[in-house]
Amino acid sequence: MAKIVVAGGAGFIGSHLCDLLIEKGEEVLCIDNFITGASKNIAPLKDNAKFSFLEQDVTKPFSIDGEIKQIYNLASPASPVDYQEKPLETLAAGSEGVKNLLVLAKEKNAKYLFASTSEVYGNPLEHPQKETYWGNVNSIGPRSCYDEAKRFGEALCVSYRKVHNLDVKIARIFNTYGPRMRSNDGRVIPNFITQCLEGKPITVYGKGDQTRSFCYVSDLVDGLYKLMNSKEHGPINLGNPKETTIFELAELVVKLTNSSSKIEFKELPVDDPERRLPDISLAKNRINWKSKISLEDGLIETVFSFKK
Repeated sequence: MAKIVVAGGAGFIGSHLCDLLIEKGEEVLCIDNFITGASKNIAPLKDNAKFSFLEQDVTKPFSIDGEIKQIYNLASPASPVDYQEKPLETLAAGSEGVKNLLVLAKEKNAKYLFASTSEVYGNPLEHPQKETYWGNVNSIGPRSCYDEAKRFGEALCVSYRKVHNLDVKIARIFNTYGPRMRSNDGRVIPNFITQCLEGKPITVYGKGDQTRSFCYVSDLVDGLYKLMNSKEHGPINLGNPKETTIFELAELVVKLTNSSSKIEFKELPVDDPERRLPDISLAKNRINWKSKISLEDGLIETVFSFKK
């Protein structure tokens, strides 16, 4: 049976994707070097006969025996804390890592899906963001190692598709949350939940009027699966089209955790996007996908997992 490779499969989104593929009866090879992933995320799958694991840095040359039918590439630091601490590793993941997995896809004649990001739009001047928008990115700012790595990765994917006629797909992932996020990964939802559960002040940057869209992880991996198994190449936005301010999010987390935490305002970080909202018309029309789980329902599950 031909395998499906999930690079970055021990990470937050990658491990949920491995779960979904195993549930669908696929044979899955998870690849990770644990730079930001965690073995506990895939521990429940270790005894499954259809699951195997390779500890490997995809930015270094490697080979895999046997047939491979699909490659999902989620291998990259993805939170601001991680990619700002590991800028060179992040740039390598978006260049050498993407290339090595494309070479593998070419060798095995496998479909390839690149997990890109809404960060390619930078601090957008278009709202909501469509896939046709080219972005407003600071190429030398504190977030540039991640933004530009993903933009380069997209360009590499498109070039391999053109030159080698590979079936390469690009998903642009907007803010995603759910169980298995690290409490210290620097993203807003883990920050708020952890602060509330510990009774600490909630740190809101700026006035809290900047917006995000929050997609629950099971919805997101369903979108990745549908894109991979469609005729579409993308880029296709995957995210929740409901806009929420950071202040509204803080108030909701306080309510759901029944916390006494007060909101504390701090200076807005450099290049922090003011508004972030996907136009998911393409996903709806081309791959029959949209997010289904409400922010409140998803947060209830996430808070429960953090308490555990």
